[in-house]
Amino acid sequence: MSASRVKIGALVPLQSNLVVNDSVSRIPIFEGANVVGRNHLAISDKRVSRKHISLHASGDGSAEVLVEGPNPVIIRSEGHRRKICSQEKVMIVNGDVMELIPGTYLFKYATIGDEHAFSSTTDSSSSRKGKRHGEEVGLSTKRNRQILEDEAFARTLQAMQHFNVTRDELPLIFRLMQVQGLPTWANSSSVTIQDVIEGNISVAVLSNYMVDIDWLMSACPNLRKVPHVLVVHGETGASFEHLKKNKPANWILHKPPLPISYGTHHSKAMLLVYPQGVRVVVHTANLIYVDWNNKTQGLWMQDFPWKDDKISNKGSFFENDLVDYLKTLKWPEFSVKIPPVGNVSINAAFFKKFDYSSAMVRLIASVPGYHMGTNLKKWGHMKLRSVLEECKFDKEFCKSPLVYQFSSLGSLDEKWLNELASSMSSGTSDDGSPLGIGKPLIIWPTVEDVRSSLEGYAAGNAIPSPQKNVEKEFLKKYWARWKADHVGRCRAMPHIKTYTRHSGQDIAWFLLTSANLSKAAWGALQKNNTQLMIRSYELGVLFLPSVIHHGPVFSCTANDNLKMVDRKSSTPIDGRLKAKLVTLCWNGNKGTGSSSAVIQLPIPYQLPPQPYASEDVPWSWDRRYTKKDVYGQVWPRHVQLYTSEES
Repeated sequence: MSASRVKIGALVPLQSNLVVNDSVSRIPIFEGANVVGRNHLAISDKRVSRKHISLHASGDGSAEVLVEGPNPVIIRSEGHRRKICSQEKVMIVNGDVMELIPGTYLFKYATIGDEHAFSSTTDSSSSRKGKRHGEEVGLSTKRNRQILEDEAFARTLQAMQHFNVTRDELPLIFRLMQVQGLPTWANSSSVTIQDVIEGNISVAVLSNYMVDIDWLMSACPNLRKVPHVLVVHGETGASFEHLKKNKPANWILHKPPLPISYGTHHSKAMLLVYPQGVRVVVHTANLIYVDWNNKTQGLWMQDFPWKDDKISNKGSFFENDLVDYLKTLKWPEFSVKIPPVGNVSINAAFFKKFDYSSAMVRLIASVPGYHMGTNLKKWGHMKLRSVLEECKFDKEFCKSPLVYQFSSLGSLDEKWLNELASSMSSGTSDDGSPLGIGKPLIIWPTVEDVRSSLEGYAAGNAIPSPQKNVEKEFLKKYWARWKADHVGRCRAMPHIKTYTRHSGQDIAWFLLTSANLSKAAWGALQKNNTQLMIRSYELGVLFLPSVIHHGPVFSCTANDNLKMVDRKSSTPIDGRLKAKLVTLCWNGNKGTGSSSAVIQLPIPYQLPPQPYASEDVPWSWDRRYTKKDVYGQVWPRHVQLYTSEES
């Protein structure tokens, strides 16, 4: 029967030292279904079932393994061992090693081209033949592995495929932005700029660092219909001159004041005013093509209705934080006519007219200046500290680890990292005791990650950190790998910035922000901790396991009666649930009880992160790399396109 089938490769038996074991027969693997079990072993071992694994091989050399027997198998891939339990699936590719019983009965999966390269013989002609075979298929195998690596883990976990978020749940989470060239499953529930800037917008406030006006107008033609657009930006020089020259006549440009040198306006947000209400958007992408198409990025948004003057609407934390932040931008006021409220002046106070009582996040902003007294805990990492200090967390998060993930690394010292960790470790457990300081890991792309990315070395333009910042000796113990298999984004380099505290796949809190890891963005304490100095504007949203509203969500653009919902009921009163924050890889029961709700956040990297291996080198954008990337290029190739976002 198998003679008529196409042979894909073989399972090559290995000794414990990973040398080929020629005393045991190789197991041929054919395209389609294969069964491996006890009968393939040299000795009978009842721990191995007769149908221990099912292996379904594809023509491209990949194979899906399903563990059929009651005992787990181990897959060794890329230097890591992973246990696969009964009825679980995993994708394997050429060169992966399988242990049918952990530590016992080792087999290397070899595709047809590489199978002959695995031999214990010392015959030189055989060795040369195997080498030739390996060279012929090496490039193809490497290419296949690159493609399959992104999909393997995701198919096993089926994470993004099943991440279908209802509109009612959208304010509770953030979403990833679409990336060109990824398989369909990897872009499920992700967003484009057209998904955000939609509908009948009366006023748009676009806050960002870089703005490519030509791309923006072509990518989002709906902006041409918006009567009033304010762009709060961080552009300088020729880029600013081009923006000023090519903007539509009804657009206003404003660069906020930067009182301290080396600061930037770096916040990435949108305020879209509709006749029905306002849409608040906080995200991580510059308004340029590569950021919205080639990078791993994140975005959160929620719509809020106008306040009802007949009802007492007290200000909320969200409202106060938003308005206080907008005041610091000092943009020039302008008057507009908005149905149904009439003539209004667009300033910071204008945004008090909306009902933010249903806000599901807290705002964490940075504003340049020397902050002291009552303002000490108003901005930067001290604001995060003050919010977390008011929160209670499950005991599992006592001394649990922290994760910092970003795209630009400032000039750091260990004293400041301890200061930041102190803020990010704030909060108490249910019994009132402090959570304790968590050990941080820093997720940062390696040179190899950048070289083999969707953009090749060009992706390094958006990871603008110099060697002098990256290669400090004390940082070595913090480095961790960018692994994004479960969302298909291993090769989409991160421009997203996130910070979190976790215990396994459980999340204490999660911050999506524009802030990179730098003193400029987060602030540094001075004068015996009585003053916080910040250089840049930043904005982020903090997800907490606090009590959430459960019920229908207000929308400015929905084509149903929700957008015209009675303002009295715009804040759901159906019930309140305690939120449990988890990753997409969490495999618990979502129905954890009637008094809690499980909120899955599409965190795009593996938790816990993998520390760097000895061969991993952190990316620096001012080093020379002569090993060619996926496009056959070396680095540097051209003048760098980004300017460093952080100092």
